[in-house]
Amino acid sequence: MVRRLAWVTSAPARGTDPDEPLAIAAIQQHGVTVDAVDWEDPSVRWDSYDRAVLRSPWNYQARPAEFLDWLTRVERLVEVRNPAAAVRWSLDKRYLGDLAAAGVPVIDTQFVGPGDSASPTGDAWVVKPSIGAGSSDVAVFRAGQEEPSQQHIAYLHRRGLTALVQPLVRSVTNEGEWPMVFFDGAFSHSANKFVRLQGVGDEERLFAREDNVPHRANTTQIAVATQAMHAVQQRFGPLTYARVDLVRDDHDGYLVLEVEIFEPSLFLPEGGPGAVERCAAALIA
Repeated sequence: MVRRLAWVTSAPARGTDPDEPLAIAAIQQHGVTVDAVDWEDPSVRWDSYDRAVLRSPWNYQARPAEFLDWLTRVERLVEVRNPAAAVRWSLDKRYLGDLAAAGVPVIDTQFVGPGDSASPTGDAWVVKPSIGAGSSDVAVFRAGQEEPSQQHIAYLHRRGLTALVQPLVRSVTNEGEWPMVFFDGAFSHSANKFVRLQGVGDEERLFAREDNVPHRANTTQIAVATQAMHAVQQRFGPLTYARVDLVRDDHDGYLVLEVEIFEPSLFLPEGGPGAVERCAAALIA
């Protein structure tokens, strides 16, 4: 039984996660002690907790090797949710290739490693790092901007990252994305997210500004998101929480943009009745 829970965050993220106060209050109503602790804080006694839940360690992308070393140490001391193996897999967005191989409809993605060149298709495309959070270093380019696009790819390569090159889905401008949230493998709720991208190399904010509103998911969206969840859980077993981000393609179908399974925003303020309690129940189950 979970009696003490570590809500794992980071110093720069404190006070920025709208899920945190809602979920912690609900967990405490179950008689569970919750401490919000920074993953990089060397004074934390991880073995004093029954469970460590990775929630907002949102500076990991700047120090991925250090974060993974920390995870290796901590998983020996306390149960980590989601499981450490799933966290390692989801840290790098090259997992989209695994999902595509499993038959999940994912956005068309070129994985451009150091020394490789990209061949963008269409009149607009997105370049993003394989390891990243909060839309940091995500840039949009259009026909005639092939050289700036290659320069951005080279910038990511200098940081030791693979670049992801994806077509800019036209619907995103007007319709945004749909985060689909799951607890204990079951669909819980969704939201509609509009992201205002930062400039390249802009590190002043942990994440790009978002405009989020509640959304009632349709049956097709739920089916596509559930297909992605099934593929991931076949690899790693049941997941305590997860988020599948969808975009609408040019044929009125839905594509998986990302599967967030270790530090996703869970859109609890937009989740509607029961969302916060479902979250709390999953985190202490």
